[in-house]
Amino acid sequence: MAVVSMSAGGQAGRRRLYHVVSTLDFGREDVERLMDKAEQLRTESRERLRRRLEGAVVASLFYEPSTRTRLSFEAAVTRLGGRTLGAENARENSSAKKGESLADVFRVVGCYADAIVVRHHETDEIARALPVSPVPVINAGAGSGEHPTQALLDVYTIRRELGQVDDLSVCVIGDLKYGRTVHSLLRTLAYFRGVRVTLVYPQSLGLPDGLRAELAATGLIIRRETDFRQALRSADVIYQTRIQRERLLDPAEAREAEAFHILPEHLADLQPHARILHPLPRVSEIHPAVDDDERAAYFRQAENGLYMRMALLDDILGGVER
Repeated sequence: MAVVSMSAGGQAGRRRLYHVVSTLDFGREDVERLMDKAEQLRTESRERLRRRLEGAVVASLFYEPSTRTRLSFEAAVTRLGGRTLGAENARENSSAKKGESLADVFRVVGCYADAIVVRHHETDEIARALPVSPVPVINAGAGSGEHPTQALLDVYTIRRELGQVDDLSVCVIGDLKYGRTVHSLLRTLAYFRGVRVTLVYPQSLGLPDGLRAELAATGLIIRRETDFRQALRSADVIYQTRIQRERLLDPAEAREAEAFHILPEHLADLQPHARILHPLPRVSEIHPAVDDDERAAYFRQAENGLYMRMALLDDILGGVER
C-alpha cells in the first residue's frame, strides 16, 4: 500500500496517503478519514481553507478530455490556497506528441510541483512511471483501468445521501468492461460490510474476468440481473454509467445498452429512499426529466467531488514542508 506514516508536522505517527494510483493504495480507514475530512472542509471558512496548502504547487496533466475531474482538482487546490500548473489535452499539446515518456514527464514536472494529478489514455502507464516520480502522484483516470478518486467521492456521496455504506444494495448499470469508475467503485465497496452488488450490463460489456475473481476473493456479494426493472426495485443505490464508445472495439456493442436507460417511467420502480448516481458525463442513459426527482443525486455527487479532492490533497500535502 502506497502510504507513509507521518504526522502533519512531519513526525512519525498519523497515517498519511502518498501516491493514489489505485484503490489498493487505501483501505476503509483511509476512506472514512477522508469522508470525515471532506465534511469538515465543507464548513470551514474560506480564510482558514486558504492557509492549508499555502505555497503548494500542484501539476495537472490531462492526456484525455475531462471537465469535472480536472476542474474540481484545480478548484480544490485553489480553495486550499495552492496554485496549479499544467496541460489540458497533453496528448497533443505537450512533449508527449514528440514521444516523451510519462516517466520522463514525472521526473521533470516533479521538479516544479509538490504533487502531480494525471489522467492518461493508457491503462498501466501511470503505474509504470510511478517509481521515478519525486513527488506524490494522483491518478485522475487511467485508460479502462481505474479512477480511484471518483470511487472516493462516490462512496462519500452514498454516505451523505443514505447515512451509511455498510449493508446497502447497489445496482451498477452499463459498461462494466471499460468503465474505470465501476472498477474502482467495486473495489472500494469491498472494504465495507454487507454490501450486495447487482450488475446490469450488455452481454459483451461485463466485468473483466480478473477483476471479477479479485472481487469474489474479497467476499463482495455480486450477482447479475437481466430484468432491468427488478434490479431497480431492489436497489438502495443505482449507479448508472455511460457506454465507453471511445474504447469499444465494435460499436455494435453499445446497442444492447439502450435497454438499460433510466427513463421517467422507471422512477415508479425505485424505492422512496433510493438514490441514482452517475459519474458523468451523461449522454442518453438517464433521461433529463429524471433530474428533477430528489432521488437523482448525480449533480450533488459532482459537487461532492470538490470536497473529497480537497480532503485528499490536504491529506497528502497538508503540513508538508515545501
